[in-house]
Amino acid sequence: MEHLTIRANGAAFHVARTGSGAPLLLLHGWPEFWLTWEPVMQHLADRFTLLAPDLRGFGDSDKPDGPYGPDQHASDMLALMDALGIEAAGIVGHDVGGAAMQPLARGASNRIKGLFFFDFVYPGIGARMGAPDRLNHIWYQSFHQMAMAPALVGATRESCRLYIGHFLKDWSYQKHAFDDVLDGFTDNFLKPGNLAGGFAHYRAAHAGRVAMMKDEVPPLPPITVPTCVRWAEHDPLFPYAWTDRLHETFADLDLSMLAGVGHFPHREDPGRAAEEIARFFTRIGWR
Repeated sequence: MEHLTIRANGAAFHVARTGSGAPLLLLHGWPEFWLTWEPVMQHLADRFTLLAPDLRGFGDSDKPDGPYGPDQHASDMLALMDALGIEAAGIVGHDVGGAAMQPLARGASNRIKGLFFFDFVYPGIGARMGAPDRLNHIWYQSFHQMAMAPALVGATRESCRLYIGHFLKDWSYQKHAFDDVLDGFTDNFLKPGNLAGGFAHYRAAHAGRVAMMKDEVPPLPPITVPTCVRWAEHDPLFPYAWTDRLHETFADLDLSMLAGVGHFPHREDPGRAAEEIARFFTRIGWR
């Protein structure tokens, strides 16, 4: 694994790179950073060039001064592709990364060969996100917007480990998926600015999320880039039933369920996740 520091869009980005072949850009979610993709990268390195950046605010990339949401992450990733000399790439993403992929595909469809998503937020979820039976699942999205949140979570190593570990385990169906890296994830989020940097996404995305819950998101034309979605069977955050309106956002959609996994398919079953990624990009001729 090669670790690079790349300047793009006025910031320094840490990027993990390995493999050879057509480039795939891997975009992580919260509470994650590049390391979440390492098992998938190991499975795919003989077929693709894998590039896993830390999004701005996360890992060893620069931190934003305030709220930083999907549109800004999309701008960063396009600039990062330019800085790396990548004319076109396949994009793989999850959670926050999946949110960033949508404006990226809308703004630079000529640079994106294909989109591969694991579970993520898209407009068609609508008011279901804020239904009363979902509120216990999304409390953290409000907490992360509070000025005190980084200090509370990061007060001690144990408080940070408990908080980050709660989500990695609670959202997984395979409960031990992150056991071997939990200390590494804790160390990552204890680095200066990383808790606030990750929480900045929720501050930036709040208005859009509220509009979605009110079914007030302005309609946009469907994304035409070839798209594959593999949605987990047991995601406690985003039930598979919420995929019913994906066709409104993606015109060229390949959708199916991934059985036996929760919110983090790429860590819970990396071999199967990698094969799904490879199968899709091979089918569309990106290899």
